[in-house]
Amino acid sequence: MLMKTISYKSFNELVNNPNYILVDSRNNYFFNGFKHKNITRGGHIPNAIQFNADWLAHITPSKFTTFAGDKGLDKSKILIIYDMDLLRATDLGKSLLLHGFRVLIFPYFLQYIESNRPLVIFPYFEYSISAEWLNNLLIGKEIEAIQTNNFMLFHVSWGKQESSEDYKIHIPTAYYFDTDWIESGPVWNLLPAEEIRQNLLDNGITQDKTIILYSTNQLAAYRIFWVLRWAGVNDVRVLDGNFSSWLSSGFEVEEEVNYPIREVEFGGDIPLNPHFNISTPKDILYHQQQGLKLVSNRSWDEYIGQTSGYTYISRKGEPIDAIWGFAGTDISNMNDYFSPDGTLRNPDEIFRLWEEQGIQKGDFLAFYCGTGWRATIAWFITQLAGWENTTVYDGSWNAWQMDENLPLKNENIQLQKPNARNNFK
Repeated sequence: MLMKTISYKSFNELVNNPNYILVDSRNNYFFNGFKHKNITRGGHIPNAIQFNADWLAHITPSKFTTFAGDKGLDKSKILIIYDMDLLRATDLGKSLLLHGFRVLIFPYFLQYIESNRPLVIFPYFEYSISAEWLNNLLIGKEIEAIQTNNFMLFHVSWGKQESSEDYKIHIPTAYYFDTDWIESGPVWNLLPAEEIRQNLLDNGITQDKTIILYSTNQLAAYRIFWVLRWAGVNDVRVLDGNFSSWLSSGFEVEEEVNYPIREVEFGGDIPLNPHFNISTPKDILYHQQQGLKLVSNRSWDEYIGQTSGYTYISRKGEPIDAIWGFAGTDISNMNDYFSPDGTLRNPDEIFRLWEEQGIQKGDFLAFYCGTGWRATIAWFITQLAGWENTTVYDGSWNAWQMDENLPLKNENIQLQKPNARNNFK
């Protein structure tokens, strides 16, 4: 199928024309801000809609048109697709043509970058890394956006390493991180700061090391990202797509158990960033009086009171004035926040959803869920984009429901579930 292209001159004339839509077919790594090899700048063209060509293999054909429309692609307008790899742009273009969209390919993205035309990056794009970036780091290649070779890689899971099925196969050189090192029941709030400090030191983690995290599920690595940033580790990264992205990339794995070298000094008191955590319902109620918006990242059924979500949490409901901030199907996932290929949706997509819920940049926001795991993904999105004044309510619904005197959200509950614009299966 022959694809029509648009010249550089015509592109410059039409780039702001409302009858045309820019489509970036690259993955998060490049869209968010990392640079292509031997290229001086990273990021995406202003107002471009991301439609990653890697998603094509994961979208059910009958859902394609609706999914594309939910992303903002419009059959009444002409789509201009760009990518450094024209094969990717063409693959996406062919799929869109087959579904009735009008498409042009812009083959001069390199020229656009080199001519100093505007590009948008997320301020802390480097928090979210690709499998290729991590592999290059491990094999000693020169890579972007890291200042030191003093790094540690952790496979995050729950339970002791000796009995963990999760860690039996892992990324080479990865150490094991047990989430019990930072939290305990029955509330599953953070442990005392001194205990966390000691557990981090026992496993080689200090303030000045680069700590790279991944897990086999969506949630665990982001929970630990939040804890380490709260504690004061300066440079923390999460593998986008977690372990599945490593496996799908075909990189090596190992079975060998790796043991970290204990450290003595963390580099400062813990927590160095206490403002990243609100731990108790009492504190939430106080901050709500000062304008705090409390954002629920529990499943819709949890939010409307049909289930508590947990076998060990008996009460159903939500804290007073909670706003639904999208989530997943149950306590195990945050599917609304993930693209068809299992990587995170870019922050702009999430922010558009939040805006419809009355959640905006500049608001004082506290994210919560059942026990504080799912909420850390929403918080991570704000960190990528450099939003200030956002935090996690660690006690979440579990702590709230333990006190029957605390007010519940029993009025003005949304009856219609908001559209997450992510239906691809």
